[in-house]
Amino acid sequence: MAYRAWEVALGAVVMAAAVVFVVFALRATGTVLSDAQGYDLHASFRSAEGVRPGTEVRLAGVKIGTVTNLSLNPQDFRAQLTIAVNRGIELPSDSTIQVASEGILGGTFVEILPGGDLENLQPGDTFQDTQSAVSLITLLLRAFTGSDSSEEPAP
Repeated sequence: MAYRAWEVALGAVVMAAAVVFVVFALRATGTVLSDAQGYDLHASFRSAEGVRPGTEVRLAGVKIGTVTNLSLNPQDFRAQLTIAVNRGIELPSDSTIQVASEGILGGTFVEILPGGDLENLQPGDTFQDTQSAVSLITLLLRAFTGSDSSEEPAP
């Protein structure tokens, strides 16, 4: 069975569109197809709202890794986060890790604020200083009601 030229051309266009879609999907989700992702670090948060595996990890606004695992510790009910940091990035052991938002309608990312310690975090280490996600709903309620959970009731 012989194929006409337009059938072959149409098939090529469909295949090219499929390749473009796959590349876009891999880039949009932050999926990496190689094993040379980097080294793992761990952190424990009171709240990791908006964070999921694949969430970007940034330092000075530059992506340096991704979240690889998120689970709940049943003993202390804290979110346990595992991140993969790109090879070649050395973080001081007193660095801070926090859950941050890109804005009111923006997404969530994990930000690392480097410390000044001369020793660096090693693969498998845990961040000692963490800052949890701030709930936008809680902030709006505080702004509109004027209440603050740190205020003590009057005697």
